[in-house]
Amino acid sequence: MTAKEKIQAGRTFLGIEFGSTRIKASLIDDDAKPLAEGSFEWENRFENGYWTYSEEDIINGLRGCYLSLAKNAEENYGVKLTSFAAMGISGMMHGYMPFDVNGELLVPFRTWRNTTTAQAAEELSGLFGFNIPQRWSIAHLYQAILNDEPHIGRICSINTLAGFIHRRLTGNFVVGAGEASGIFPMDGCDYDSEKTEKFDKLMAQKGVDIRLREILPKPLKAGERAGTLTEEGALLIDPTETLKAGIPLCPPEGDAGTGMAATNSVRPSTGNVSAGTSIFSMLVLEKPLKGYYPQIDIVSTPDGSPAAMVHCNNCCSEIDAWVRLFGEFSELCGNKLDKSALYELLYKNTLSAGDCGGAVAYNFISGEPAANAENGRPMYFRAVGESFTLAGFFKAQLYSTMASLKMGMDILFKKENVSAELFSAHGGLFKVRGVAQQYLADALNTPTAVMKTSGEGGAWGMALLAAFMVLGRDRPLADFLDSLAETERFILTPDSSGVKSFEKFMARYKAGLNAEKAAAEAEL
Repeated sequence: MTAKEKIQAGRTFLGIEFGSTRIKASLIDDDAKPLAEGSFEWENRFENGYWTYSEEDIINGLRGCYLSLAKNAEENYGVKLTSFAAMGISGMMHGYMPFDVNGELLVPFRTWRNTTTAQAAEELSGLFGFNIPQRWSIAHLYQAILNDEPHIGRICSINTLAGFIHRRLTGNFVVGAGEASGIFPMDGCDYDSEKTEKFDKLMAQKGVDIRLREILPKPLKAGERAGTLTEEGALLIDPTETLKAGIPLCPPEGDAGTGMAATNSVRPSTGNVSAGTSIFSMLVLEKPLKGYYPQIDIVSTPDGSPAAMVHCNNCCSEIDAWVRLFGEFSELCGNKLDKSALYELLYKNTLSAGDCGGAVAYNFISGEPAANAENGRPMYFRAVGESFTLAGFFKAQLYSTMASLKMGMDILFKKENVSAELFSAHGGLFKVRGVAQQYLADALNTPTAVMKTSGEGGAWGMALLAAFMVLGRDRPLADFLDSLAETERFILTPDSSGVKSFEKFMARYKAGLNAEKAAAEAEL
């Protein structure tokens, strides 16, 4: 059967992922082959002390991305998209969306990027004996309670971005196990009962009428059915009324879960790194960690296995700004370069630099809890007397995208003696083949693979989870992913000189952190 015939027969699977700067859609067939894609650019805003997107932004982004996909499919195959075998929604994990009894959002969406919950995160971590990061939904809820915010008494439910969209499409108040693990600590595929009881007792002591399980979305395991697209949901996605209702939806997942699916990293001792606006690593654990650390989250795979996550708020935003700056320069010179060509030129040129020439860069657009930096301010400095070149400068910028990640991963490697045979990487940072991937292998001193679909891994991973719901046939998720035809990958091993170069950079990076924090706190 041709791709056109599969689309017409509804034998395709759709994944849509809401990233920080781009919403992406991936349409695959029943062999997991990508058929069409769509995208929509958007950006968060800093309003009233919080990073946020409006409800209008979210719905317009959903429609814009889907219509981009539909246009791509029609151009490629001459057919209109009317239905799919299954679909799924993914989004940036964590954050805070509280709703009242009528389903009205009580405060603007507070995204994962906010670092305003330090007190709540610290108190809950102590209460649970378990690391609760600032960006987790429960930290946002508890901080709002500590702040005595007026909306607390009206909360009927809280949700994440993916869970919110899924509920608008199906009416079902559910999330995937991986997404749920960024809301509240999990025990397998459900919220940890001991910790929910502790939280409810804390609420009672504070005189707050909240019972956690009543306001949190129900977690579902990968493969479970999570509802069907309603008439209202179909119209929400596609105002042209071409898309039909009745499509099954899989559990909505977070970008961590889709990253694990996209890189086939759901078995114990497998790991992946996702790099875009933020960067995070996931390593599926064989046994529990001995301690808990502010830099390491314990989350879940989409099928409920525990994984150690090192999440850093900042990755590509600052280096993207530098690339745009050099794009302006190329245009000023009368030789305007294509965006992709510019990235290729600047990234590959860094391979000619032995090290960074004493340059150190901090890419903190926002606060970076992984480096214990409450506020963000991009900054760079260089050692006087060392060679200062474009290659070395950009190499420092690329190193900075993964420096905070390395600090967290070193805890796993050196304190917990956790090991990994291979990391699979995906996301925009790795689109230029063989550059950031090599630096990541050097940083983690571990072989690193990039799959053919690395540039759009999240949306493709969500489409895979939708396909698993229909085609899994009671197999474990890992076995299903193993069976897919799309397995082409490119592996790089650590280079000894590169490992030394990264360690040298990290020594200067750590030594300069106090200066970075002071700059972020100063009113410059």
